[in-house]
Amino acid sequence: MMDREFLIDLFADFGPVTIRRMFSGYGISADGTNFALSLRAGLYFRADQETIPRFEAEGSQPFQYQTSTRTVTVNSYWQLPARLFDDSEEMAQWARAALAAAQRAALRKRPKVRKASAKKGAVRKPVAKKKVAKKTKQSRPRKRSSS
Repeated sequence: MMDREFLIDLFADFGPVTIRRMFSGYGISADGTNFALSLRAGLYFRADQETIPRFEAEGSQPFQYQTSTRTVTVNSYWQLPARLFDDSEEMAQWARAALAAAQRAALRKRPKVRKASAKKGAVRKPVAKKKVAKKTKQSRPRKRSSS
């Protein structure tokens, strides 16, 4: 696994990153958006329909892990091509593209959250209030004052 210092150096041309422990490695973020994962021996960048063709052209693979019953493929994170570890300028370009993919994904998620919370209110049925018989004083006829 890559250590923190190595990752900080690797992203030097990209700009400041936040590196946090995550799973069996590190999550890497910029401007509050996670865009890379350092897991096991690999570095994985956030990818989407716009950027996946670049990874495929390099022969890269999406992140995969094994459960007791199957192999899980995470298509939103792809392994950074090994050649980029020696080219910090191009690596920084890939990192900017990964950050942009992560930001696009975050924008796509936001409206769904709003709709879901709006639906919750719409799904709830108003609770019928039980009518409580009010005790009333027997009303006496008012005396009319003569003016």
